[in-house]
Amino acid sequence: MKIVIFDMDGTLLDSKKDITISINYIRKEHYILAPLSEEFVVQAINMDVRNLPKMFYETEVYQEKDRVAFEMHYANQCVQNPYLYDGIKSTLESLYASGVKLSVATNAPTPFAKRMLSHLKVDCLFDVIIGADKVSASKPDPQMIHEILNYYKYDTQTDEAWMIGDNSKDIDSANNAGINSMFATWGFSPHGENETLIHKPEEILEKVL
Repeated sequence: MKIVIFDMDGTLLDSKKDITISINYIRKEHYILAPLSEEFVVQAINMDVRNLPKMFYETEVYQEKDRVAFEMHYANQCVQNPYLYDGIKSTLESLYASGVKLSVATNAPTPFAKRMLSHLKVDCLFDVIIGADKVSASKPDPQMIHEILNYYKYDTQTDEAWMIGDNSKDIDSANNAGINSMFATWGFSPHGENETLIHKPEEILEKVL
């Protein structure tokens, strides 16, 4: 059995416009702060070490009112502008048609992930869509990957598994779970460090099939 686990934001789809709009909504409504650029938001999200509340809202920790308001706003906003990266849909369909098992492990909340992937009409290709709300620790912790591997009854002797993502957290989670990984450079992080760098989705087919 072959299993491919995808990160979502910056790997399967581009969501930076909507994430930025919702962050700027909180900045304006709660803090009267000027809007941030999409580039700044993506850079901040992809840093290995960062204090996002400080970078986004100038607070030391996430305030509960900010989290609640962001999630209420983003629940509608998240399906306004996302799009699949070029080649993603055909690559997913080719993997699926070849009998490869497909799942998603994202640090976004599961309901948003399911909503966005359903909106883009690819949710049906995935067996498991799991977000950070379903585990006690998000990537780079391997919990999400273990949940998915357990779902498939993964056997290290007979099965092969890959994690594909655009962030060091994705690669680290794969290493921590003891599976293969590929770093996707077409999304939020054009410069990655990994044994396997892929520059377009079609390259996944060469590696997996």
